[in-house]
Amino acid sequence: MASTTFDYKVRDRNGKLVTGTLEGDSLALVAAKLREMGVAPVEIRPKAKVNLKTEINIPGLSNRVKLKEIALMSRQLATMVAAGLTLVRALSVLAEQIDSKPLREALVAIRLDVEQGSSLSAAIEKMPKIFPPIYVAMVRAGEVGGQLDSVLMKLSTTLEKQVALRQKVRSAMSYPAIVVSLVVVIVTALMIFVVPTFKHLFAQLHAKLPAPTLVVIAISNIVASIWLLAVIAAVIALVVAFRRWIKTPAGRRRWDAFKLRPPVFGPLAHKVALARFSTTLASLLSAGVPIIESLDIVADNAGNAIVADALKAAKDGVRQGQALSASLSQHAVIPIMVTQMIETGEESGSLDAMLDKVATFYDNEVNATVESLTSILEPLLIVTMGAAIGAIVIAMYLPMFDMYSIIQKSGGG
Repeated sequence: MASTTFDYKVRDRNGKLVTGTLEGDSLALVAAKLREMGVAPVEIRPKAKVNLKTEINIPGLSNRVKLKEIALMSRQLATMVAAGLTLVRALSVLAEQIDSKPLREALVAIRLDVEQGSSLSAAIEKMPKIFPPIYVAMVRAGEVGGQLDSVLMKLSTTLEKQVALRQKVRSAMSYPAIVVSLVVVIVTALMIFVVPTFKHLFAQLHAKLPAPTLVVIAISNIVASIWLLAVIAAVIALVVAFRRWIKTPAGRRRWDAFKLRPPVFGPLAHKVALARFSTTLASLLSAGVPIIESLDIVADNAGNAIVADALKAAKDGVRQGQALSASLSQHAVIPIMVTQMIETGEESGSLDAMLDKVATFYDNEVNATVESLTSILEPLLIVTMGAAIGAIVIAMYLPMFDMYSIIQKSGGG
């Protein structure tokens, strides 16, 4: 087996950071050699090779780790820990078989921290871009309670539910987006290639054009001219300005409040936020995370600023001695059914189990809403597409009908 050159960062006996390269058959053997040299490994990675196969890193995409990858990794780690493997060994095995490069590198760094005496929660807390706060809090609770394997399994289930919820919402939005894009492409093609042909024909015949035809020709002139570029630039500028606006606290709050209002999509957004809130809070409480810390994490994970505001206010109420149900009941965004079920859970001492039932209810509601939305939108979008194309065709043929009528009258006379 050919040896590989590894780049490394280590700390010497004086705590100074030192970098260098070392050859070895595997990362584990290189780490062992470095420890024998009396230094503490901080980072070890294969030396990058400059050739035609050099990877292209796209900022914002190449280093992203998908939530479903973290969920799968958590389930595998839980299985190995439950089977009796040491945490260091389990992390080594995972690092060798994970396909995602950024996640693999993260696991190597975590394993090195754990080898040096760090807890798993402290190691993953250094990587907030990969592991969300709920992950750190639940792992820390599992370590304190001696139930790391079961907590990791719960984490995996929670993350998988979040992935499934996102996919449901995306599936509800993808069909309309595809149909609208298709309509835009077809209408643009008609405006650029078909309508100008009719325009030249009408000009040669000196035909008197009705209002619908004039409107379509005017739009075609705009689409086929440089004005289209101005319109596209204006649309892009508006999109960029809007995205910046919703990143501000005030903009995000107003936009999230608006998302709850539309007839069909509003209730869907509301149910998704409630499902995320109840699922996350149930997982945190069942893992033993204190309720104040749990509400902080859930508020950041709610996905809607209005729901997050209600949860933050409820956290303040709980800190002052109020029951969670009483605090949440003061906010209209939290349905009465939810507060009543939470109150029942508080009285019976099974709040996490009751929140699980709430999560299941809203998961089913989201499923039903997505299915009904698809069944409603499908015929509506098809009719809209047909109406848009039909309107253009009719507008182009109206002058021909008029000319045909004139010819018939003159021939009959």
